[in-house]
Amino acid sequence: MSGKDTGPDQAGLPAREAPTALVREVGGPVLVPGSEAYDAECATFNLNSCLRPALVVGATGPADVRAAVAFAAREGMPVAVKSTGHQVLSPAHGGLLVTTGRMRGLSVDARTRTARVAAGLRWSEVLPRTAALGLAPIVGSAPEVGVVGYTLGGGQSPLLGRTLGYAADHVRAMDVVTARGESLRVTPTSAPDLYGALLGGKGNFGVVTAIEFGLFPVTRFYGGGIHFRGEYLPELLEAWRGWLPDVPEEMTSSLAVQRLPDTPALPAPLRGAFVAHLRIGYPGPAAEGERLLAPLRAVAAPLLDTVGERPFTSIGAIHQDPVTPSHYLDRTVCLAELTDKAADTLLALAGPGSGCRLANVEIRALGGALDRAPEFPNAIPTRGVPFMVFALGRGGPDRAETLRAELAGLVDALAPWAVERNMVNFMSADDAPGAADVAAVFGPERHARLAEVKRRHDPSNLFRFHHNVRPA
Repeated sequence: MSGKDTGPDQAGLPAREAPTALVREVGGPVLVPGSEAYDAECATFNLNSCLRPALVVGATGPADVRAAVAFAAREGMPVAVKSTGHQVLSPAHGGLLVTTGRMRGLSVDARTRTARVAAGLRWSEVLPRTAALGLAPIVGSAPEVGVVGYTLGGGQSPLLGRTLGYAADHVRAMDVVTARGESLRVTPTSAPDLYGALLGGKGNFGVVTAIEFGLFPVTRFYGGGIHFRGEYLPELLEAWRGWLPDVPEEMTSSLAVQRLPDTPALPAPLRGAFVAHLRIGYPGPAAEGERLLAPLRAVAAPLLDTVGERPFTSIGAIHQDPVTPSHYLDRTVCLAELTDKAADTLLALAGPGSGCRLANVEIRALGGALDRAPEFPNAIPTRGVPFMVFALGRGGPDRAETLRAELAGLVDALAPWAVERNMVNFMSADDAPGAADVAAVFGPERHARLAEVKRRHDPSNLFRFHHNVRPA
């Protein structure tokens, strides 16, 4: 990203000049376009999704967040929030960006099995602390993402989700800075409406500066990945579909079609390879996991098999998600069923001989506890949805048109089996580009409740850079 572009929309602020009053109020940096520090603060994981706000506040704590939000409200500037920058949907032109990476507090209580995590921490920083006490959170496939953003978007785990539900289902409390610049401690009893809206309504209702959630006595699991040659995808997909109804809900799995780069970062058998990647997460005994997995292992000889017993801290080995920022575009669609014809459609679009140029097309099997209502209601819209398809193409602006067309073609082809609801943490800007699309993702009744909460807590729609729920 260039540091020279101040952007056309600076909300009345002098170019390249931080407002003195705000600089005096906050402990962290206050940055405007035109400096390397600004560029570093705006850096994102997806290099195609640039942030170019009018102003950045590097918050060191809740007081900085309060000051930044109050300033933005006075100046009529919308507010964006960034921790790790894994899901950036708008460049935030004309807005104020609050970055939370300097907020580092972490405490774990073994007696109550809870953790309190500040907004700047990643799961990779939390896991060693919880593991030392024999406990585990409901963490996702990529431990390098931020704890708060992951949880506010629902939080779907490749290991514990089908057994325990979404990460959001186990949140005990949140510290929130509202659109009025006030700090609130939000619990399911103190503010049930705001609590339920924040969890699943990601980014729409305030800035969460800390979050408290339950932990579970899990220390090890049976899991990892098996890479088969891509030519075996038809047989593997058929076997996986037949296998799913008979496995216990403790078994979590997904299947990805991958066209991998030829890079030394990958194991030798996978460099430049076309593969079908079976992902397995099972928190039960390894011997039982072996027995359950045997029918899929028998489909073909693998290129690489990393499934085995592991410490919980190696949960990232299940999906082996990239940890280095890159250029990509992605789309997500949820399916009501994976019929023979739906499977044939996926094979035709992404399988052997398809000419597919996408790097990854993944099907996740949901269900189990992900379908059950939590003790305290929240805004997650995907309960009862059995499958999610996530597709990703790698390339910069020069490939954007081609990749968008191929991603849209995949989503459109799966429309006969799709539901309008979607997994908020996975959705790109192209998945819900307008207000009607956002309403469809949540469903009419849930969206109406969220819009009413928005009216009460953010009537001027200050927080609008995510998939925006507008005030009723």
